[in-house]
Amino acid sequence: MPVNRASWCRRQCSRNATSVPIGTQFVHAGETFRFSFIDPRALLLRCKLRDTLSCAIDGIEFLAKPSDNTFGIEFVAFKLRDMDRKQTLFEVKKPEGVELEEGEDDYVDDTGRFVPYNFPPQFLQLKKVGATVTFTVGEGANDFRMVERHFFKNKLLKSFDFDFGFCIPGSTNTCEHIYDFPKLSSKERDEMIANPGETKSDSFYFVNGKLIMHNKAEYSYNVGEGDGADS
Repeated sequence: MPVNRASWCRRQCSRNATSVPIGTQFVHAGETFRFSFIDPRALLLRCKLRDTLSCAIDGIEFLAKPSDNTFGIEFVAFKLRDMDRKQTLFEVKKPEGVELEEGEDDYVDDTGRFVPYNFPPQFLQLKKVGATVTFTVGEGANDFRMVERHFFKNKLLKSFDFDFGFCIPGSTNTCEHIYDFPKLSSKERDEMIANPGETKSDSFYFVNGKLIMHNKAEYSYNVGEGDGADS
C-alpha cells in the first residue's frame, strides 16, 4: 500500500518535535529531510520548498531552535517602501529598553518568530518595493545570508536570496534590498484577497552556510474591508 509522504513525515516529526539534535535526518522515498542544518543552495535549487520540506514545515513548524542563533543576531526594525511612488507602506521598530517575550527553546513555539501582516488589496498591485531591515549582532558573523520563500497555498510566488556578508561584533546594521514584486493575474490577486492567511513566507537565516534562524509570516490583503491592519 503506497505511503503518503507528507503523513509519514508529520508522524516522524511529531515524535521528534522537541528533541531533534543538530544534523538529524529522515530519509523517505529517496529524499533526505534534514533538521537544523540546511545548505542554502539546496533551498534555491528546489523549486518547491513546501513539497520538499513538507515534513519539517508541517510537522515541527521551525527548522531551527532559538538557541541555534549563537551569534546574538536580532532584528530591531523593518520598513517596506513603494519604490515607484517613494512611499513608506509599513514600518515597525522594537521599542528601546523593552525586553521582548522569549518562547520555548524548541522547534514548535512561534514566540518572536511568527508575524501576521494585513495590507490593503492594492498592495498586490505593487511593482517594485524596497525592504529595509535593521539588525544587531552580538558575535561576529561571517557570510550572513537570508533565503526567503513566499507561497500562496502550495504555489511558490517568489524566492529571495539576500547576502549581508560579514557583520562586525557588537554592531547595528541597516540594509535595504530592492526587488520586483511577483507578477500576479487578476484571478490570483482575487484569490489571495479572498483567502486571508493563505499567503505565507519562510525566512531562513544562515551564517557560514549553517541555519541559525527560521522565521515565518502570514499575509492577508483585506485592510479597509475589515477591522484594519495587524501590527
